[in-house]
This record gives sequence, structure tokens and C-alpha cells, in this order.
Amino acid sequence: MFPFRLPEVVYMGRGALENLSREVERFGAGRVLLVTDAGVQAAGLDGQVVEAIEKGGARVEVFAEVEPEPSTETVDKVGQLVREGGYQLLVGLGGGSPMDVAKGAAVLATNGGSIRDYAGIELIPREGLPTILIPTTAGTGSEVTQNAIFAFKDEKVKKGVVSRYLLPKVAIIDPLLTLSCPPKITAASGVDALVHAIESYTARRATPHTDIYALEAVRLISSSLRAAVFNGGDLEAREKMAMGSFFAGVSLANAGVGAVHALAYPLGGRFGVSHGVSNALLLAPVMEFNCVSSLPKFARIAEAMGEPVGGKSLREAAMLAVKAVRELVQDVGIPQSLREVGVSEEDIAQLAVDAEKQTRLLSNNPRAMTREDIEAVYRKVL
Repeated sequence: MFPFRLPEVVYMGRGALENLSREVERFGAGRVLLVTDAGVQAAGLDGQVVEAIEKGGARVEVFAEVEPEPSTETVDKVGQLVREGGYQLLVGLGGGSPMDVAKGAAVLATNGGSIRDYAGIELIPREGLPTILIPTTAGTGSEVTQNAIFAFKDEKVKKGVVSRYLLPKVAIIDPLLTLSCPPKITAASGVDALVHAIESYTARRATPHTDIYALEAVRLISSSLRAAVFNGGDLEAREKMAMGSFFAGVSLANAGVGAVHALAYPLGGRFGVSHGVSNALLLAPVMEFNCVSSLPKFARIAEAMGEPVGGKSLREAAMLAVKAVRELVQDVGIPQSLREVGVSEEDIAQLAVDAEKQTRLLSNNPRAMTREDIEAVYRKVL
């Protein structure tokens, strides 16, 4: 027996944004807060969203101060803004950061307190304000998940808030909004989506439902990410990435992820490494560690990524998945070592201590990891 959750409505495809006005009207919201960031504003994407919200009969204000890897302070600030401003609906526009902040602020509006109070699993007591999430990158899958990740600056770590009340009411996934996404962000967010697919496919909580979504996400992302990075105007590649990210997000939301994320969070918390880059650095070495725990699944990942598995032993085929991931990460220009992002040998022991605390994630990994195992993975990618 397993639960399976999705937003009430998902609009996907070219021109999907045209549905925003009707959804705003359906909620009957008089005041709407659009949560976004400076990069989205610089690309001019917020203007058409504001126009669509106003067409739906609502008055809209914009909060565009969300930083990369958002802090708990930012979420609390927006939550207070929503309470004091009497907003009835939040729209999150951007990558995972604005969408996560919109989700967090929506539940703070009705539950009070600080988002720090709700770090963990199902600790939010009441439903929040409704949210509509609109991604401008193909990567985080935040528009379809019940998770939100925030930086706890004082602890130099990132923690997750997981609750059914974080699941948005509506997701609008329009690949036209991703055309202006810069190559580096396209690469990091795209590999992030691949991590979601691979980790949820091999997770202990994987189900027949999530396996279908995850494996198709692997196929779509691995076949289109290079084109999306190096020819950002390739709309077919952007469409495949948008769909792959969505499928990976659905699988992540229902099966969860594992050790890649557990080891990545300390890199973000202590060194400010973006979530996508942190995950990309650790994906291949963690896969190599996990491979023997589920050879058939890793062999299917290799096949989905286009590797020639015919005539190979099961172990050989499974290890081709690690090879395929290493080549993809290298091809799209993501850093190849921890030293490139400021980590030294002296940092590994503390990183391992921090990663070991991510018990929610490590318990879902297909192979148990000790602190020594964690240190070995960090050293392998140092």
C-alpha cells in the first residue's frame, strides 16, 4: 500500500501559461502575491504573468527578493507580508527557490510561527493558502512536490520541510518560459532533475507508479539536456526537459530521494554551492556505491540513457549507468571536483558529520551508508 499525490491540476505544453487567468478567477482571489526573483524579472517573464493574473480579476503585487538557496529568514519575511497584506493566493514563478518560498509562505500565512518550526515530515498542522506554481527552469520539480528546502544560516545547513499541505493546487509548466534560461542554470537544474529521477527510481520507497515516471524522466532528460544547454532556443529539447523534470518531480514527491541529496545539503549549507551543482558532483560516486544493491534497476537506467547493454553481464550493464552520468555531467560543463567549489581535505570530516544527520534521506537510500562510507564518497570526488 502506498500513497500517490499530485497537484489538483497540471497544465503542460506550449502556451500552458494561458490557463493562469482562468485559474486565478476560479480561486476568486482579490489580492495575489507573485513570488519571484531578480533573474526572472531581468528576463522579463514576470510581466506576462502579472498581466495574466490581472486578467483573472485580481490585484497583484510582486515580491522579487528571493535569493538563490533561500534562507528561512526570507520565507518568514514573505509569510509575514502575506498575513499583513491580506493576500488570498500566492503564485510562485521561477526556479525552485521562488517556488519553495511561495509554498513556505502560504503555510505560514495560516499556521503562524517560523518555517523553522516545521522542518521535518508532516509537522504543519493546517492547510495553507492556495498556490499556483510556474517553473522557468526544467529541474527542481518543486511545482509538483510536497517538499521545500531552505538554508538554516546559523547552522550552515539546508533542511527540508515535507508536508501534504505544501503541494500546490495548480502547476503550469510552459516550456516557452524556459527558453531564456542561461546555459549554466539549464545544465545544473537539468542534472538536478536527473538526480530526482535516478534516486527516486532506486529508492527504498519506490513504487510501480513512481518507477514509470522516473524511468521515462531518465530517458527524456538524458536525450535532451545537451541540446537544451548548448542550443537554448531548441524548443523540442526544452519541451522534453520540461516534461522530464515534471515526471522526475512526480516520482520524487511520492518515492523520495536518498544519499545524493543527503551529501549535497552540507555543500550548500557550508559552501554555498547551488543545489543542482551539489547534486551533480555527487551523483556518479553515490550511484557507484549504490549499484550493487540494485543491479537490475541500474542496468535499466543505463539502457534508458542509451548505453549499449546488450551482451553485457548484469553488473557490467549496471555500471554503464555510472559512466553515462559522468559523461553527461562533464559534457554540460558542471564542475568535476569538490576542490573546484572550495572544499579541502580538512572539510570532509565535518561534511560527513552533517550528512549523517540527514537520516530522512539516508533511510531511503537503497544501500545503508556509514560515516566512513560518506567520507569515502566525498574523498572520491574531492
